[in-house]
Amino acid sequence: MGFLEKLGFKKNPTLEEGVEESRSGLLNKISKAIAGKDTVDDEVLDELEEILITSDVGVRTTIEIIKRIEARVSRDKYVTKDELNTLLRDEIIGLLMENPVERAADFNTQFPESPHVVLIVGVNGVGKTTTIGKLAHQYKMAGKQVLLGAADTFRAAAVDQLKIWSERADVPIIEQGQNADPAAVAFDTVSAAKARGADVCLIDTAGRLHNKKALMEELAKIKRVMGKVIPGAPHEVLLILDASTGQNALQQAKAFTETVDITGLVLTKLDGTAKGGIVLGISHELSVPVKYIGLGEAMGDLQVFDKKSFVSALFGESK
Repeated sequence: MGFLEKLGFKKNPTLEEGVEESRSGLLNKISKAIAGKDTVDDEVLDELEEILITSDVGVRTTIEIIKRIEARVSRDKYVTKDELNTLLRDEIIGLLMENPVERAADFNTQFPESPHVVLIVGVNGVGKTTTIGKLAHQYKMAGKQVLLGAADTFRAAAVDQLKIWSERADVPIIEQGQNADPAAVAFDTVSAAKARGADVCLIDTAGRLHNKKALMEELAKIKRVMGKVIPGAPHEVLLILDASTGQNALQQAKAFTETVDITGLVLTKLDGTAKGGIVLGISHELSVPVKYIGLGEAMGDLQVFDKKSFVSALFGESK
């Protein structure tokens, strides 16, 4: 343990450390499947299909990956078990790269509009408030002026929790307490952001997915009032998902994208779960890009998602 760690400062996990459980689970299963085999045959491919599905990659994505590997095996005629990991990694990267990202996430980016307004959505318990705090911290570390808006006035303690994170990140917050009108909070937040010359405005919202009609009406109202102050706002709508829930996260993402115009995804709690394969499934199946991944509890543990780096880390190969 280093000196700073003894004082209570946690070292930010690397991507490889963050996906350790997912990697060891996946590679162990593959090793068992190919034990005693000289080549990749139909039996190995059948087992590989089962491994990917049980690793939360998802049925649709798994079928596409297996199809690609079958084509490679057929073309190359002879693929050894030692080549399988590399082949699998390359085909997954190829699959994910087919969904281009319009604008890659970057905390240092210069936004075409100022303030840049980001609406945060997600059900309770996925790490929404924590993610907002981490986003605020990262943007501030990049030299940006950040303002938070506590428009989740539905859930008890949501405003208080966001106030705590605003203090941790040392950024100001606009709040009106529990049961206030979320649209009024959003309006005041973007008005303050514009008046203060803020670069980024992060607004929390209530995650009432069980009542889609109420959610849609609330978000529509929030967008409408923000647009009166800053035309085109919000510029981003980020959906926060808990990666440790596996396929439930994918179903949540599908439900939200059917209801709300989501522009990007954040997958939290990847550290400490063996369900990291869900990132592959979500990244492939949805037309919405994964922007950030959460790899720990510390302020700096939110990382920009890079497809190649993530897949390489999942297979134990740094890129």
